[in-house]
Amino acid sequence: MKICLVCSHGGHLTELLQLLPALTGHRLVIATYHSARDDQVRALAPAHFTANAGRSPWRLLCTARWALRLLRAERPDAIVSLGAEIALPFFYLGRLLRIRTLYIESWCRVASLSLTGRLVYPVADAFWVQWPQLLPICGRRAAYRGAIL
Repeated sequence: MKICLVCSHGGHLTELLQLLPALTGHRLVIATYHSARDDQVRALAPAHFTANAGRSPWRLLCTARWALRLLRAERPDAIVSLGAEIALPFFYLGRLLRIRTLYIESWCRVASLSLTGRLVYPVADAFWVQWPQLLPICGRRAAYRGAIL
């Protein structure tokens, strides 16, 4: 199975790297923002980088165009993300392109969902939280599978 791992740099990338042992045997491609860790990411799997979208609607639109090109070129079977805003275009495009999606809420989200989590929840095929107390907040589509860290 080919899996596209999508995350912003920093803590989200650190958490995503914790998933790699569970993904042994799958073909991976990583989509993230440019950062000082670009070489580290390239050493793990084929990687695609873009500029940080932040909260700019214009930059998010540019990220969506980039994501569409990436998804068409790579043709992944699934998209997995731990956030942040870079996940938005991938999950909505994934829905349109019929690519399975899994969103894992960040470990630091103990009492509430992130904005990204709230925005991808309606389109994610699977939505996992890392704290059981988040389940009542999320709704019936969320699942607790333990912590990644």
